[in-house]
Amino acid sequence: MSDVRKRGPFGSRRAAGAAIGAALLGGGLIAVPAAVGADSEPPVKVPDAEVYEPSALPDRIILVPTQTPATSQKVTWRSEVGGEYAQAQILEAPIALGDVRPAEGAVRTVMASSTNPVNTTLGYASVYHQVEFTGLKPDTRYTYRVGDGVNWSEWIDFTTAAAEFEPFSFIYYGDMQNYIDSAGPRVFRQAFADRPEAKVIVNAGDLVNSANSELEWGQWHAADGFINSQINNISVTGNHEYSGGQLSTFWQPTFPYPTNGPDFGDDATNAALRNTIYSVDYQGVRFIGLNSNVQSNAPVMAAQTAWLEQQLANNPNKWTVVTFHHPVYSVASGRNNPTVRAQWGPLFEKYGVDLVLQGHDHTYGRGSTTASRKSVTVHDSTVYATSVSGGKMYDAVSSNWTDNGADQMSVGQDMQLYQMIDVTEDSITYEARYANGEHHDGVVIRKNDAGERTVQEIRTPQNTVGEQVAVDTTSVAFRGTVNVSAWGYDPGETVNVYVRNVERGQDVLVGEATADELGRVLELPVRFPSSAKKLSTQVVYLESVNQQITSPEITVDR
Repeated sequence: MSDVRKRGPFGSRRAAGAAIGAALLGGGLIAVPAAVGADSEPPVKVPDAEVYEPSALPDRIILVPTQTPATSQKVTWRSEVGGEYAQAQILEAPIALGDVRPAEGAVRTVMASSTNPVNTTLGYASVYHQVEFTGLKPDTRYTYRVGDGVNWSEWIDFTTAAAEFEPFSFIYYGDMQNYIDSAGPRVFRQAFADRPEAKVIVNAGDLVNSANSELEWGQWHAADGFINSQINNISVTGNHEYSGGQLSTFWQPTFPYPTNGPDFGDDATNAALRNTIYSVDYQGVRFIGLNSNVQSNAPVMAAQTAWLEQQLANNPNKWTVVTFHHPVYSVASGRNNPTVRAQWGPLFEKYGVDLVLQGHDHTYGRGSTTASRKSVTVHDSTVYATSVSGGKMYDAVSSNWTDNGADQMSVGQDMQLYQMIDVTEDSITYEARYANGEHHDGVVIRKNDAGERTVQEIRTPQNTVGEQVAVDTTSVAFRGTVNVSAWGYDPGETVNVYVRNVERGQDVLVGEATADELGRVLELPVRFPSSAKKLSTQVVYLESVNQQITSPEITVDR
């Protein structure tokens, strides 16, 4: 690579200014920068070729998960240095560095396993390097740096995954794509401020607008700053990661994801789709990344679908999160992905996928299948979400959901969002927030060891009242019994059970119930008291700390 460095538009003026300053200082006067003078020129835009030009110093450092995240870790970065010298150093995170030197033998040096020059349209090559740290201890904090043995990055910390399930958080973004350098950074930074201990970041495609734009990839890395260097990144390709049907030349050098995806039967297809379809098991969650850009290629799509079913059917993890770009239920006007919906939707429901995280539509939508609705606020099936993190916006509609058997529980447009997802042994809490940190919406997914599940809207004063109690009949004999069911409680929550006379507004306490581990009260027999006279109209009223809900009206027969 040439050693010639491009100079900014003020190169000669700066040199002249420096000479004038030296002369003034020599004469005992205070130097004034030339730019302050009356003859200063108006500012001009820094040329694209200078903004993100590589140097010997490493940049664009990003953590990429392996198939064994408890004991190994991949790191990629960029520089202008060839692979002969590219290397990384790692040690268990010390309490101090600098004047405090690591103990003898504590630092391990690992040479880069691959180096990939990526030609750009800006007149230089970006050289990407990859290191894999192996033999690591589970759930252990490490410190690493990358470089060429002379020019190093800063020391950076990350923590390996636990060997077994442990609670953790991750962040999910929809499309960034546009306004990456101006509107994007505040979203990434606010998300990190809200979940600084997140272990994973999920990007649902369209990270950039132009697949092979050196400038845009530079903007994307700069927008996330140091965050990608210490949190594992799980990204999938959107349509804007392709140009002319070809995958971005930046993708595979940046994201060397596990090569555990489907075998398409020929080397060319396998090579073209490498690192775009994969799975990672992380602390009790199976993350599955799919490539929805191939949905029009029937043989490739069929092979991917068969692989997906295998990943779902042979999943030892309690929780499953799937991410891809084109939504099962589109939110934007005029969009539809029937092949994705027909081939993948039934598998998500059959195998109990918990979250499906998507992009593409530059709007926000979240919901579940209509058949899984249990009450106004509760479903028991997969949660489908589509979001947008960047500044490009489309109009939102609900028709693609309602026309295809799904409830759109939340919809929004003209909003930049990030999603925080907290995983515990018994629940996943999903919350979407705006770029300014304010709450938009969310759900709590609970699942027991039998695989039964509830998906409950995060409570509001509006959704914790009203007619939400299900009954097995709307007519009952005098002093007869009605079976009632209700959802949306905290596990173990106490519920007082009343029979209320609709005409008189009188309540009679007839019992007490306790919500089960999924927040349900199921098939609870409620015997009507003698005060519920014949031909009267009654409701069952359930009162707890969190909800005050009623049944449909019930008529007492003669």
